[in-house]
Amino acid sequence: MEPLYLIKVTCMCCEQSFQTSRVRTSFKKTAKTDSDFCIHYKTVNPDYYVVRVCPFCGFSFSENFSDRLTPKHKHLYFDKLGKNWNGLDLTGERDWNEAMQTYKLALLCAQIKEEKDRVIAGLLHHIAWLYRYKENKEQEDRFLQFAMDAYVKVFETEGADVNNARLMYLIGEIHRRLGNYQKAVLWFGRVINDKKIMDSAMIRACREQWVQTREDMLAARMELPDEMKEGGS
Repeated sequence: MEPLYLIKVTCMCCEQSFQTSRVRTSFKKTAKTDSDFCIHYKTVNPDYYVVRVCPFCGFSFSENFSDRLTPKHKHLYFDKLGKNWNGLDLTGERDWNEAMQTYKLALLCAQIKEEKDRVIAGLLHHIAWLYRYKENKEQEDRFLQFAMDAYVKVFETEGADVNNARLMYLIGEIHRRLGNYQKAVLWFGRVINDKKIMDSAMIRACREQWVQTREDMLAARMELPDEMKEGGS
């Protein structure tokens, strides 16, 4: 059995139907998961196939995009990107470079479409993960910063509609990965100390990363804030 299979989708921009590849569930074998939810796969990486790229007009989107494109946004897309589309076919097997190309296309399309911040944040985070797979720390950190800024916007504008505990954890964890330890501690602490939060898995994760941040600060010979000197929250 082949790891990939085809599904039929309709482009929300030019409204033509095309096929795009997905990875069969039986081939999604996890090697490890990082603390910011980046999954490393043993063989085929399903993340390479998240973005659907229309071979006719180039509009690129994921299943998280809202399914409507206004006439204004269509015009804007064709003016900025579509008029230069060269008919590239990314419907089959993808390597790392092609996967990166699809995410950056989707990011541009999401920005043109004025997609929700949470969708843009997810694309930016996935681009950071792709750079992590290649151990390109400089570009990974650059896109982690972009992703974190977008997640903060999500928290400020959509906080009531999303899993707040997971979102706060993620913002804290990206701060920790970028070396912003004081800010990481604040975000983890908000989850740990908010009595309204009942998400035990995220509370536990925040406690674990709070401890990890303390170790990071000690390793960097940084001054610990008073609440960390006793070794626990």
